[in-house]
Amino acid sequence: MIVTELNVYPLKSCGGTALREAEITPRGIRHDRELMLVTPEGAHLSQREVPRMALLRPVYDGDKLRVEPPDPAAQVPLTHEVRRDRPARDITLFKAPDRGVDQGEEAAGWFSTALGVPCRLVSFPDDHVRRVGWADAVGESGYADSLPLLVTSEESLAELNTRLAEPVPMTRFRPNIVVSGWREPFEEDGVRWLRIGEVEVELVKPCGRCVIVNVDQATGVKGREPLRTLAGFRTVMTDRPRVVFGKTGFPRTPGTIRVGDPVVLLG
Repeated sequence: MIVTELNVYPLKSCGGTALREAEITPRGIRHDRELMLVTPEGAHLSQREVPRMALLRPVYDGDKLRVEPPDPAAQVPLTHEVRRDRPARDITLFKAPDRGVDQGEEAAGWFSTALGVPCRLVSFPDDHVRRVGWADAVGESGYADSLPLLVTSEESLAELNTRLAEPVPMTRFRPNIVVSGWREPFEEDGVRWLRIGEVEVELVKPCGRCVIVNVDQATGVKGREPLRTLAGFRTVMTDRPRVVFGKTGFPRTPGTIRVGDPVVLLG
């Protein structure tokens, strides 16, 4: 088994960046979901409400954010130096209280124009710790929906695509790490511990999928698949019935992982 893809999503619910290697921190891939768009009142925004967010492709190095607009003829790219010296404001993530550093009027105006909805850009405060967990597993995360790492497999996607009239790419599922070489599709369901390169990962929770998987990440258009087909054979009971694809977890050791690294089952 090997790693075939690595992806980081610095701006939550927007386009991802493919990596050849990734630095793994306690919060997952460095800079993953470190920035987020919120309503003027502070509620987080996602492709659930604004599918057009898929068209925003951020590049972020921890200091400077650059985003190409969905319509280059109507808007220039955004280049923004992320400010950390401002006081954090109260925001909500899935209605739970959280904190974010507002990035000011210029960034807010650019994103509001690009998406056609009023919004503001916030960054994860340097001194903020967001604790997340599932059952007996607890750790840290940035602004990820749930746990900080999402692992999927090429075998699982291939099995799903045999059931679809039109195959979908892995981008629909927005994984951090894609693995190839499972013996069976969805083998990740029963795996708890992996070693990927020099990093140990604890996989603890099936990833419940929502309507975002129905958004074409290249066009920002929402359809009915693959969620409808997934629901027919991948609905499981966790805390409630969930349609699942992939598994989320925590990095338990820091380090660097690379495309092509071996993946070893530890349990």
